[in-house]
Amino acid sequence: MPQQAQLKHIHGHGRLPRVIATDSSRPWTMNSSSGDDEAPKDPRTGGEDFTQQFTENDFEVTPPAQRVQFILGEDVDDGTHVSHPLFSEMGMLVKEGDEIEWKETARWIKFEEDVEEGGNRWSKPHVATLSLHSLFELRRLLVNGSVMLDMEAHNLEVMADLVCDHMVSAGALPPGVKDKVKDALLRRHRHQHEYAKKTRLPIIRSLADMRNHSSSKKDMVKSPSNQSMARPGSGSELSEQQHKGNTHFMRKIPPGAEASNILVGEVDFLERTLSCFIRLSQAVVLGDLTEVPVPTRFVFILLGPPGSQSNFHEIGRAMATLMSDEIFHEVAYRARKRDHLLSGVDEFLDAVTVLPPGEWDPTIRIEPPAAVPSQEVRKRPPELPKEEVDEEEEEARLREENGLSRTGRLFGGLINDIKRKAPWYISDYKDALSMQCIASWIFLYFACLSPIITFGGLLAEATGKHMAAMESLVSGFVCGMGYGFFSGQPLTILGSTGPVLVFESIIYEFCLKMGWEYMTFRFWIGMWVAGICIVLTAIDASALVCYITRFTEENFATLIAFIFIYKAIENVMVIGKNFPVNQGIYDCICTPPIGSNASVIDYAKYNWDYCESYNGTLVGGDCGKPPTENVFLMSVVLCAGTFIISTLLKEFKNALFFPSIVRQYISDFSVLIAIFAMSFFDYSLGVPTQKLEVPNELKPTLSTRGWLIPPFSERNPWWSPIIAVFPALLGTILIFMDQQITAVIVNRKENKLKKGCGYHLDLFILSILIAICSMMGLPWFVAATVLSINHVNSLKLESECSAPGEKPQFLGVREQRVTHIMIFLTIGGSVLLTPLLGHIPMPVLFGVFLYMGVASLKGLQFFDRILIMFMPAKYQPDYMFLRQVPIKRVHLFTIIQLACLIILWLIKSFSQTSILFPLMLVVMIGIRKALDLVFTRRELKILDDIMPEMTKRAAADDLHKLDAEVGLLARIFPWGKGSRGRVVTKPPGSDSAIAGEAVGPGLISCTTSNANEKEFEAQSSLLKK
Repeated sequence: MPQQAQLKHIHGHGRLPRVIATDSSRPWTMNSSSGDDEAPKDPRTGGEDFTQQFTENDFEVTPPAQRVQFILGEDVDDGTHVSHPLFSEMGMLVKEGDEIEWKETARWIKFEEDVEEGGNRWSKPHVATLSLHSLFELRRLLVNGSVMLDMEAHNLEVMADLVCDHMVSAGALPPGVKDKVKDALLRRHRHQHEYAKKTRLPIIRSLADMRNHSSSKKDMVKSPSNQSMARPGSGSELSEQQHKGNTHFMRKIPPGAEASNILVGEVDFLERTLSCFIRLSQAVVLGDLTEVPVPTRFVFILLGPPGSQSNFHEIGRAMATLMSDEIFHEVAYRARKRDHLLSGVDEFLDAVTVLPPGEWDPTIRIEPPAAVPSQEVRKRPPELPKEEVDEEEEEARLREENGLSRTGRLFGGLINDIKRKAPWYISDYKDALSMQCIASWIFLYFACLSPIITFGGLLAEATGKHMAAMESLVSGFVCGMGYGFFSGQPLTILGSTGPVLVFESIIYEFCLKMGWEYMTFRFWIGMWVAGICIVLTAIDASALVCYITRFTEENFATLIAFIFIYKAIENVMVIGKNFPVNQGIYDCICTPPIGSNASVIDYAKYNWDYCESYNGTLVGGDCGKPPTENVFLMSVVLCAGTFIISTLLKEFKNALFFPSIVRQYISDFSVLIAIFAMSFFDYSLGVPTQKLEVPNELKPTLSTRGWLIPPFSERNPWWSPIIAVFPALLGTILIFMDQQITAVIVNRKENKLKKGCGYHLDLFILSILIAICSMMGLPWFVAATVLSINHVNSLKLESECSAPGEKPQFLGVREQRVTHIMIFLTIGGSVLLTPLLGHIPMPVLFGVFLYMGVASLKGLQFFDRILIMFMPAKYQPDYMFLRQVPIKRVHLFTIIQLACLIILWLIKSFSQTSILFPLMLVVMIGIRKALDLVFTRRELKILDDIMPEMTKRAAADDLHKLDAEVGLLARIFPWGKGSRGRVVTKPPGSDSAIAGEAVGPGLISCTTSNANEKEFEAQSSLLKK
């Protein structure tokens, strides 16, 4: 293949189509040169490397992937062949002035970094792009060059001696130049961080200096002469000294890493190319060979005559890229002969993707991908399952692990939840030792305080001030502390909800109409609700949560997020109505003091707030209040500013500025920074915007009531506690649906929670808290969806990026109880913080509402599908469900879900129908079940979740039908005793299959859990024929 070929490939990221590029004139062979000093054969195998059913001939004709899988599948007899993380460094032999030395030009941990000569710095990490020619040349060098495995060398000088002796004995190196090759190998190594410490040249230089510099550059390109090379510091000498490496970069090297050094260069005393691949038996630090003090395990040497420097550089990059490949580097550790290394190269060539010339710019550096797929598929052959996994049984097992299956005994689910959560209880407090938890606590404190105060004001209007802001604060403290200490999922945040407010107003109006005591009747409703919830806990009713699929939960979450966004904007618009921009004439003017010689015109220029500072007198009917024409505009600025600052700073962790720990802190405290910044901005301008009003005394709002509600009243008939069960049933449905849907959203598998769920325990604790609130006359708090989603998002964990170019990966959520406890402990103490909280403008908190609503939409597949409906096909994101489901079917599913969302919004918007909101959530589950008639099971599994009961019935019916047909077929066509066969049919765009495995005469085990009904009918018709 010509050297000028421009075909390039990108190795190993993403699932890319395989392209095999070969040269028909030079077929690939597995011939190995004889006489190489390779590793001795395993004495237990009598000189043979393979103890299984493979022979040498079989190995040569086996595909490379299978050869590699066989090599990696062998047992490691000792610790010498166990793979470690590799740091690869490439050095080139150059001439710096009168001194010849090895200069570091590139390095790899996971991605390539090159030394940029012009800027004297490291490039950004990027995906390595290699010429196909360099890979073929590297393979040729491994075939014909020296390969020395498990060399015993403890310093660089011993290694150089062994390499030179081996090459001389093999006839590759003339004895007369042996000392010169050794001398070249022992030259000192200068690394990039050492160049940075050199004194830089002045900016202004003379022409003579520039001419001298140009000539020295020409000398550098020339290969080293055969003059006597004085070694100021050889590797053997430096190995005895303390290695002064790049300690700053050492922090990015994985623990236990070893080094792979690639040395390439041209010398004028050689007539042909020399190459040697070396693996040391034990990794050792070879002096200044590596820029970081990690032991070297692999060395690749490539020396040749002048004129091949650029070609050698590309071959060295190819070798280093191979060593950074997860599969080849493991093959290099386990290889026992040359053929094993060649198998690794061949497998690498099979896995790469070739980009043809003229269709991309080779000078572009490709950014590292956000996520690199696992390479386990390349390591191991696809294993045939011993027995087909029943999907229904697997789902049942997962439901049982999450406590969503009936136990068959009273309080069985509650007991299992306690057993599941008890081992984690101590760690729920230890895991909170993080600055991230402090940021989450302060953010959620303001996020919870504002709706509690707002809800208290609305509740005061709806209940005749029987419950108001003070009762809401006390309820938040009582419920939050109790739930935080004893709940099964403390990531769920309790709060006040709109349906509860509607329920309270209906009960209050009913009591007014009947002339009953409201708080006493509400006491009995609360007792009934608590009792019914305890009964539901006893019979494991929370197991019904498994019927709440993504369809229902995302409808509910999107609705609540839209409510937050709508309410934030509505509250700002209400300020505009109360404080219009275009007001009438402001009847207030500043006049000069009595006895002053100044005229009225001189003082009329002073504003309302500056008049008194100049000893003026305000005259007019409106002087008792400040001008308010700027209040609305200032409110818009405060709300929008809080939202924009919070959004931008939340994404600041991915910015290019400041160290990573600073970016992380700014991201964690983004909302807090926005609140304080906009509050200070409001204070500095002095515009009289609305401020947060917090009660300053711990006493009931109504002076006629106390903190304990009497269970009986003269105004209420004796049978009122009995009929309270009817509104209690409606309230139970409302609370149960609100609580459990939010719990399902928090416990999503996408959040990677590790400490398990606690649906039954949560409902039991909530029922006790409702009873306490009913006795104290406090509002009922249930799980708040948007607050809980933002709580989870504020505690998400990402991997620490150690390797340059590596993107952080989502690890899970910091599961703990302390943030929940501290949030509501601070809410309980808000009465003491009234002087400080009174300076926070309400528009700033409306901006926090807007941020929480928008942030909770992130990650909802339903919202993503709504946006896709307005995108042309070529601009649509590469979502997995778009690959597997036709776009028209995706749009149909989205339109049905959107119609359900609109219905929920309309029902919630009118007071006459809003009480039916929890019942409509139950109806949503029925609508989702009806979609089984419109979409196939495969489509529903991709766009939603499979409902348990439906799957069980369909799978059972299909299995019985197929068993009957296959049994008849087996009696007609017996397939022999003990035969084993496998038939797999995969539909396009899916990994699902209908698989049958013959396990004996006349018996086939079939699994159809992942196939849709139409495909199954087609298979059945074939069997009938």
